[in-house]
This record gives sequence, structure tokens and C-alpha cells, in this order.
Amino acid sequence: MLALEAPLATVSAWLRRVRGARVLAPNRRRDRSESLSQGEAGASWVESLSASRCTTVVSDRTSYRLNASSEDTLLPVKISVITMFPEYFDSPLQISLVGKAIERGLVEVALIDLRLQGRGVHRQLDDAPFGGGAGMVMMAEPLRESLAPLADSHRVLLSPSGAPLTQSTLDRWAIGGPLTLVCGRYEGVDQRAIDACIDEEISLGDYVLLGGEAGALAIIEGVVRLLPGVVGNPESTRTESFRDGLLEEPQYTRPAEFEGMEVPEVLLSGNHARINEWRQAQREERTRSRRPDLWAAYVERQREEDAPS
Repeated sequence: MLALEAPLATVSAWLRRVRGARVLAPNRRRDRSESLSQGEAGASWVESLSASRCTTVVSDRTSYRLNASSEDTLLPVKISVITMFPEYFDSPLQISLVGKAIERGLVEVALIDLRLQGRGVHRQLDDAPFGGGAGMVMMAEPLRESLAPLADSHRVLLSPSGAPLTQSTLDRWAIGGPLTLVCGRYEGVDQRAIDACIDEEISLGDYVLLGGEAGALAIIEGVVRLLPGVVGNPESTRTESFRDGLLEEPQYTRPAEFEGMEVPEVLLSGNHARINEWRQAQREERTRSRRPDLWAAYVERQREEDAPS
């Protein structure tokens, strides 16, 4: 009996995937010339999502809804994520402040399974690069079809070739319209899909990951925490690192003495003018020693502001 458990579990998992694909992609068997009908089906789904007061998380495995609080009056921010691995996001979207923001209807997150637009029985999404070379390239057609219903959103590709993600970028997206995050994979994405369907390319930094899912999660968290009502004290998002080009100062809490290390005396003085001076000095020193690039930009900006007009 025990020897049969693993094969049975595999068959059950496969059946769940097939059933899910039938529910969410009824046009799966249509040939490539009929791809428009798939786009129309996706568009109607997006329209129904926009009209709802809840978040729908969709993959070829599962579809579930998180009801919004009826007392919320703010319009939710809409974020769509196109990914080969929707299950990557299952837990992160249900915990901490992001999960609470979804439950309260402050944000709607739609996970769109790119594999549903794959080619052939194996739902192929990649092919060998023209001109040869290592790795595979994400095909243009499946990505274009997944993005077609989201043409009115700001479409961002997570890519090592993109501009570095900054706090000002998150600020811009938090007050903008619908946002779509495309999780790149393989050696890269067919440039024609980027030219035709992508509005902006963003990178987490000067390193390469397996795909864009980690970056998409970072963006979702960075945007959601800026929305009204998510963070308990909104002031904390206005006085943190990078707001004025500087890193944040050291932070302390109780107890006043820990393993022989004491809290700086100025923070216990009750003199708010001295505390603010100390904090500013700490921010400047930290930035100068840890991030010379930020410090140089900060000094240049101060010089420009002090220059006579």
C-alpha cells in the first residue's frame, strides 16, 4: 500500500492541474490563429476582477478570493503579476501587512499563470536563441497574449537589464494606476515582446536571480506599505532611509542598557532639538561611510540648493 502512495499522489496532482486548466483556459485547444479569443477571455476576467471588492489569486492549480472589508471606502490599488510559478506567491500574499491590506480591500493582486498561454501540449514558453548561445529565450507570443488584457496598466518587466529599483520608483507606482509585473525567466525575454508590450524594465540590483518572482514580491511589499491605512504610523514611511537621500539613523528601544551597551544619552534627554540634531548627524555619517554614492549625490543636491538663483 505504501508503495502506491507516491504514484497516486502524482496522478492526483496532475488531475488537479488539468481540471484547473480547463476551468481557467477553456480555449486551450484552439490553434495559434485563434489566440484573440484567449485574449478576450482574459479581458473579461480582468474586467470582473476590477468590478469586485476582493482579491483574486489565479493559477492553473487554484482560484480563491479574499473578501474586502465592507467599511473600506478607498479604491483598491490593482497589481497583476505574470509568472510561470503562481504558487511562489501563495504564502507571502496571505501574511503580515500585505495579507491584511488584501483582506481589507486596500490592494488587489491578480496572479496570472503565463503557462496557460504556452505553445503545444507541453505549454512551451521558451526556445533557442537566434544566432546561438547559451540558455533559452522566453517567447514573445505567450507574453504578448498574457499582457493583452492589461494594456491600460503600467507594465513592468523584472530584468537584470532594467534600471535599479529605488524608493522614488515605488512612490510613483503607489499613486499611479494599475500596475503589472512581468517575471522574466530563462536567459532573457524576446526583445520584440519588450518593445511591443513593456513600459519599463526594473532590476533589484547588480546580480542575477533565477527569475523575477522575488523582485515582484519586493515591489508588491514596497508599494503596499505606502498605501493609506497599511502602516500604523504613516510618519514612519516619510522619515525612513532614502527619503532625503540619506540612510536612517540607528534605532533603540527598551531596555536602556543591554549587555553593557547603553542607549545614547541624548535620546533619553527629552530635548527634542538635541535629538533631531543627533539624528541628522547620524544619518549623514552613516550615509557618508556606508554609501559613498548616495553621499556624493546628497552633497551635490545640497550645493545646488544653497547656490544663489
